[in-house]
Amino acid sequence: MNPVERGARTLRIEAEALAGLIERLDGGFIQAVEIVLGCRGKVAVTGMGKSGLIGQKISATLASTGTPSYFLHPAEGVHGDLGMVTKDDVIVALSYSGETDEVVRILPVFARLGTPLIAITGTGNSTLWRAAQAVLNIHVKEEACPIQLAPTASSTAALAMGDALAMAVLEARGFQPEDFARFHPGGALGKKLIRVKELMVTGDDVPQVEEAASLDRVVREMSARRLGMTCVMGMDQELRGVITDGDLRRALEKTEDLPELTAGDLMTIDPTTIDQDEMAAAAVQLMEAGAITSLAVTAGADKLLAGVLHLHHVLRAGVV
Repeated sequence: MNPVERGARTLRIEAEALAGLIERLDGGFIQAVEIVLGCRGKVAVTGMGKSGLIGQKISATLASTGTPSYFLHPAEGVHGDLGMVTKDDVIVALSYSGETDEVVRILPVFARLGTPLIAITGTGNSTLWRAAQAVLNIHVKEEACPIQLAPTASSTAALAMGDALAMAVLEARGFQPEDFARFHPGGALGKKLIRVKELMVTGDDVPQVEEAASLDRVVREMSARRLGMTCVMGMDQELRGVITDGDLRRALEKTEDLPELTAGDLMTIDPTTIDQDEMAAAAVQLMEAGAITSLAVTAGADKLLAGVLHLHHVLRAGVV
């Protein structure tokens, strides 16, 4: 068998293994989800060798999607690390055979603590299977390994089943994009989910003048706040318009009596705005579409002025 044929066969076997898992999402899977949702502590994931590596990924996925989790190495567990486990935790143990010595040795400790045990295994009636309160069956017909030794289809099945558990729990918790952003502040995905209100300037840092303000007052306000614009407010404190550096240049080109103009004469009426709860990435799209660098930010149905967002704020946050 040439390399391409071997690669294709590997992918085919693993794809079939994953497809076979769907029919096993039964009462055991539902029970596993309920156990994780009811966890008052953390989800401890344990496994040895390749199963341990898969377990680390499952633990990381749970932790990043709203379920506190840590990885417990079973060999280190019998040398003191079992002290990390409390009765309020939940155990997810991975072993395809269900008889991995290092895993089996720590099962009695969980039983004495009364810690619920979820098994991810492919062997019925194994020690791990019998000890668990919920079993996620990942049995595969064959491994992709031509000598049937290296875990391939079985480890892929374990990883996918862990993802299925994590995603079911995520949805049941009502996990939202802002939650993801909170757990991924340094990641590119998390940064794309930052809200406008997290980046905008507020309070005294917001440039604003009254409609009757003189040109001199407008220029001084824009220079002081250094955002290249100022909001123009009406008597009722509602946003009437904005004045940008471009508005001033265009007025200079068209008007000889520039000093006589007021903010009301200079402002752009009905400017582009964005709600404070929108994503910062959406603000960037508005800026690009309008060829502008600042947005007045509003709040609520009345669209009251809440702040100002400048392109520099977004760039510094790494949103783009």
